[in-house]
Amino acid sequence: MRRSNVRVAVAAVDHSDLNTDHNKMDNSIKLKFRSNQFLRPTNLFSRNHKQNHQSKSKILAIGFLILVCVLSCYVYLNLQHSTHNRYRIVIDGGSTGSRIHVFEYVIEDGAPVFDFGSKNSLGSMRIAPGLSTFAEDPDSAGMSLLELLAFARKRVPEKQWRKTEVRLMATAGLRMLDLGVQERILESCRKVLRRCGFEFSDDWASVISGSDEGVYAWVVANYALGTLGGDPEETTGVIELGGASAQVTFVSRESIPSEFLQTVKFGKISYKLYSHSLLHFGQNIAFDLLRESIVAKGRNLGRTVDPCSPKGYEHNVMTRKEKLTPTLVKHEQLSNLHATGNFSECRIASLSFLQKDKDKCAYEKCYIGSTFIPKLEGKFLATENFFHTSKFFGLSPRTFLSELMVVGPKFCEEDWSNLKVKYPSFHEEDLHRYCFSSAYIVALLHDSLGIALDDTRIGYANKVNDIPLDWALGAFILQSFSDMGVDHFDPMRSIFGNESLTFLGLLAFVAVLLFVVYFVSKWKKPHVKTIYDLEKGKYIVTRVGRFS
Repeated sequence: MRRSNVRVAVAAVDHSDLNTDHNKMDNSIKLKFRSNQFLRPTNLFSRNHKQNHQSKSKILAIGFLILVCVLSCYVYLNLQHSTHNRYRIVIDGGSTGSRIHVFEYVIEDGAPVFDFGSKNSLGSMRIAPGLSTFAEDPDSAGMSLLELLAFARKRVPEKQWRKTEVRLMATAGLRMLDLGVQERILESCRKVLRRCGFEFSDDWASVISGSDEGVYAWVVANYALGTLGGDPEETTGVIELGGASAQVTFVSRESIPSEFLQTVKFGKISYKLYSHSLLHFGQNIAFDLLRESIVAKGRNLGRTVDPCSPKGYEHNVMTRKEKLTPTLVKHEQLSNLHATGNFSECRIASLSFLQKDKDKCAYEKCYIGSTFIPKLEGKFLATENFFHTSKFFGLSPRTFLSELMVVGPKFCEEDWSNLKVKYPSFHEEDLHRYCFSSAYIVALLHDSLGIALDDTRIGYANKVNDIPLDWALGAFILQSFSDMGVDHFDPMRSIFGNESLTFLGLLAFVAVLLFVVYFVSKWKKPHVKTIYDLEKGKYIVTRVGRFS
């Protein structure tokens, strides 16, 4: 009996153990699928947060060290590639006034770098009247430059005066005078320039051709647009309307007669340009000549009607005794004109003036008089008086021609007394010319050159990207690169400079390097997974494969 009882007790114990094991198995099965969100943080997880914090600190430390290294390299490169400030002066001897331009630039790696948008890099001053007004007293012309030169001395450090070139480049105003008078005016200017303190040579005072003036205007326009040094067909043409002449310059695919062809080499690119100056077709001279023609016709017809001045305007017309000779200032009063302010008649009269001598055209087609002008191709900028007239009327840059057809007639037909009240700040002689200029521009661009009224390829401007569209800047750019013998032109480097581009490149390098460090640190960061260890009877965190 005792032995049997023992067996039963053992059996009972064994059965109890089995029940306990069974309950543990049940509990383990239930715990195995418990969600991680109910787990309390363990010491292991606490250690992982500390590691993350340490990892971020390492990344910041590495980034800081890289930045210090890069900035050190930048300072070293600046010391190795030091820049030298230089100055150059150009005096534009225009028909209505003289303007001085003082340029400051730097030489980096043997190439000039400009920043025309900066106040320090370009200083300009204008005086009136122009050199051509000294036709009767040419020996006094040089004295008109004294004020301009005083302005230049304030802009250029005195220690740089002897190293700073000054050039006088006269335009259409002097081109209209006899050669003898031209030379006397230039010699008077040379006497002043020789003792001005700046570097000067006698041949640096000259009358430039209208074709060269057009080329210089084309150069600065395409420099400002960033197309200089690139594909010729991507360049923009320029049409200038000055006071005494108008210039047309652009890249043409047509065969161009040699007298109208200009080849400009910039960098490794050569541009074959049509460039021509239409002397006497500038806004002021054209208006004067047109009024004289009206007076001459009126003498024969017994009446003198001026359709190109606002209705009610009264002015005495003084006509020249001789045709645009050194005796320009000799006048004879003929009569009073009766202003009718008729835009349409003024446009017709302007077109007749522009087409004068067309019967003498020796080419297949002449758009203006007997002058060869190929068909306009590509985009164009209309500058100088195109800009001033459009700005006065508040026209849109790309639709100014069609808008001019609306505002021009309204201005011409308005009574002169009302216009004086409406525009009190304008000089009367300047104000009344806007009637003529509105009609003349339409006759020149639309009726003569064939530009459609709604053609958006042409727009007016006097600046592009804060760079003034002044031909003198184009002359300075070409001379600077020519003097340095630069074979390759980089627009970005010329505008921003080597140092700026180096710094931008280093910043980009730092950004990329920091990204790589961050990406690698994230890649090396261990991927972990929380699982339940049946043998240990607790949750553990273990590494797993990145792609498992």
